[in-house]
Parts: sequence; structure tokens; C-alpha cells
Amino acid sequence: MRLRFLGTGTSFGVPVVGCECGVCRSDDSRNKRTRHCLVLDDGDRALLVDTPPELRLQLLAAGIRRIDAVYITHLHADHLHGIDDLRIFSLREGRALPMYVAAEHADELRYRFDYVFDEAIQPLPETSAPEIELQTFEEGDALEIAGFQLTPLAFPHGRTRSFGFRVGRLGVIVDGKRISETARAALEGVEVLVINALWWGNPHPTHFNVEEALEAIRSLDVQRAFLTHLTHRLDYGELRRRLPDGVEPAHDGLTVEID
Repeated sequence: MRLRFLGTGTSFGVPVVGCECGVCRSDDSRNKRTRHCLVLDDGDRALLVDTPPELRLQLLAAGIRRIDAVYITHLHADHLHGIDDLRIFSLREGRALPMYVAAEHADELRYRFDYVFDEAIQPLPETSAPEIELQTFEEGDALEIAGFQLTPLAFPHGRTRSFGFRVGRLGVIVDGKRISETARAALEGVEVLVINALWWGNPHPTHFNVEEALEAIRSLDVQRAFLTHLTHRLDYGELRRRLPDGVEPAHDGLTVEID
């Protein structure tokens, strides 16, 4: 299985509009961060995690031509508002694209994108909309999505919950602040962890900072971890030098092979 990071930035992205800091002006391509997005694939199938605003550009940059299903972690705009870019997949395949979302988020998703999910709203002649088959889940469900055996896990994220997951030896925490005992038990034995980390110091109310992410990594005793959802306060080269062995920053375009 391959884990592909299509985007590794926060809601502002990097560079931030109008910012003249060293990271935003950096020539290092690893400091160019589009909004967060992942793909799991094994060569024959591909699972997309979230649909950020730059989704079309991310898919083109990664050379991804096929998506078999989509998993939505939560409904914040930086993780969702590229949903229209899914249109090409349902048009090309001639069938609805399966999308999985937590049951607690489903009604809001249908309301915000009624032209996608309301069957009474049909595209006008010579126009189209994404054709999506919505599937809901609860935390801890045993899901098979595009052939991947996946367990969704909830993480508090301000006024909402974000749903990461475990698939095989991989654990993914997207936009979380704490790890519940339920999630910790489900993540026991994972060998690779993806976890959000905004910056050093200055704790944030809805995200891990780097120190908190490192403590979570230590407590889960994983062999390898990748920090993502990174802000412009983190220079890739400097961050990598400061991190302990086995932990590294992710960057847009990074591909990781997982047994």
C-alpha cells in the first residue's frame, strides 16, 4: 500500500497570501503546501481522503487518473470545498462515486451541497454535477472502502469532530487535538502514524502543536511518523533537523510505502 500526501498545509496554505516571511518566500518546494489531502493506493485501487479547494491541481500534479472512493474526515472548507472536482470521475466511469462520511456530518453535507445530493435537483441540459453515492459510518465501524479495511476514529476538533482512521499498520489523525481512550486502543500496534502539527509552542485550541504531536507519537510507540497540516511558521529543513529519529515532516508529493 502506498500513502501519498497530495497536500500538507492548513486552511491558509503556504505561501500565505500577502505574507513576506521566510517560509512563504522560500525556494524550497517542500515549503509549498496546498490544503491537506491524502490518497491510499495499491496500484489497482485508490482511496481519496478529503476534497480540498486545490484538489484538481493536486490530482494533476500527482498524475492520479482514477479514484475509487472518497473518505471525508470533517466538513471544514479546507477539507471539503473541492468536491466539484470529483465530477470528472463520475462522468468518466458512468457511475456514482462512493463517498463515506460520519453519520453526524451527513445532514449538513447534504444541505450545503444540495445540488450534488438532492435527487430533485438535476443538472440542466449540457451541464453536470458530481454524482456521489453517500455512505455513512459511526466511529469504530469495520469498513471496506475500495478494498481497504478501515476503522474510523473520532478526534475532538473544536466544535466538531474530525474522523481519522486506522488501516492495517497505518494510523491517520487529521485535525485532532486529543486522542481518546477509544482511539488509543484502536491505534495500538500501528507502525506508521500521520498526525497534524501546526507549529512549535503556543498551544492551539483545536489542533496539536509540534510538541503535543511528538508526545502523542511517543505514547503510541510508533516506529515512523509524519507531521502534516503544517503552517508557514515551520520551515521544512529546520523542522526536519529538530525532529527526533523516526519522525519527519510530510510535504506535498511525498509517497510512503507501507507493508
